[in-house]
Amino acid sequence: MSGESALPRASRDGDQALWRAELRAAEAVGGLMELWGFRRQLGRVWTVLFLSERPLAAPELCERLQISTGLLSMTLAELRTWGAVRSVPVEGDRKEHFEAEANVWRLVRRVLAERERRAVEGALAAVEAALEEARAAIAGSAGDPALRGRARFRLERLEQLAALCRTGLSLLRVLLDSARADASPLKALSEALSRRGAR
Repeated sequence: MSGESALPRASRDGDQALWRAELRAAEAVGGLMELWGFRRQLGRVWTVLFLSERPLAAPELCERLQISTGLLSMTLAELRTWGAVRSVPVEGDRKEHFEAEANVWRLVRRVLAERERRAVEGALAAVEAALEEARAAIAGSAGDPALRGRARFRLERLEQLAALCRTGLSLLRVLLDSARADASPLKALSEALSRRGAR
């Protein structure tokens, strides 16, 4: 008699319900990750680890998510670069085990600080370079009123884009600074989940 068939029916049904809930949440978070420009598997793997009451080894993660060891390895490596998962030792087991960073706000803040801020700064630098080119076109258009008009139009629109980028950077700075000082509801929830997971 297998261990599973030895379990009472209610326990087996409960485990199946938990497994379905885990996969449903993993798919939902994976979809959000795609929307934000990340690979779906990052969200799926992180969610399964986040919802697990214990660290999981690669074979169990592959089985739960029905993915290859190669895909899992690549996904775990990327999650580690974001600080979203870490290796943890498990006494009596030589396999490498993983757990999720349970402080969700810390993850969001890291992505905002590292990825979004860099992207907006890069866009602003490119728009400012384009502004210089438009100004040079205006300076060189003395004998061509049509060119001067087109250049002035571009310059005005580029200035709007630069202002938008600067506003985006300001909003990111405010959000990141307030995250350090203000215990926002998301931060409080994340910390509560972290404490619960540490028990």
